[in-house]
Amino acid sequence: MASRNNDMPSVATFADHEVITPPNKLRKALAPATGYDDDPVESAEEALAQLSSEFVGWMFAECERLETARQQVKQLGFIDKTHDELFRASLDIKGEAATLGFPNVTGAAESLCRLLEHTPDKTRIPQSLVDQHVDAVRAIAREHTRPDFPNVAEALTRRLREVTDEFLRVENSDRPDYLEIIFAPPLAPGTPQT
Repeated sequence: MASRNNDMPSVATFADHEVITPPNKLRKALAPATGYDDDPVESAEEALAQLSSEFVGWMFAECERLETARQQVKQLGFIDKTHDELFRASLDIKGEAATLGFPNVTGAAESLCRLLEHTPDKTRIPQSLVDQHVDAVRAIAREHTRPDFPNVAEALTRRLREVTDEFLRVENSDRPDYLEIIFAPPLAPGTPQT
């Protein structure tokens, strides 16, 4: 086949079929690589390393946001606004903790999210259970550099999850289909349930 103009489709005719090749307009948008371009992954890792000195401050600010949300729940009770603020604060910590260098905080924040998300009547959530979660998140963040603390954090998180799951079983006992969804095994191995 002869060379063709990239603005026109080409048609190759065979005995029993034709092959139409559309124009490749993207070829004009590409520029040749210079060979010394920065690796985007490496650049992102360098940027992250430069920001890492800020991570501790950011994590503690997120913990303060969680504490403020808890105090609002204590003052006003579980209304839509306070529930949503507490859920968003715990969800943000759950999502950011590992990136900020606090991977052990993730489990406690996830357990709090689970409690807030799967309790059908938010006014029935025990304040003491919320307090235990918030205190755990803050303590794990504060003590994360202690060499023995990952084991303590894991045991604390496991116990919070057990208590939360038991509460959710009772609160959702009239919804067996929903219980099945909550406690279904994760689809991907090693992925925690939410």
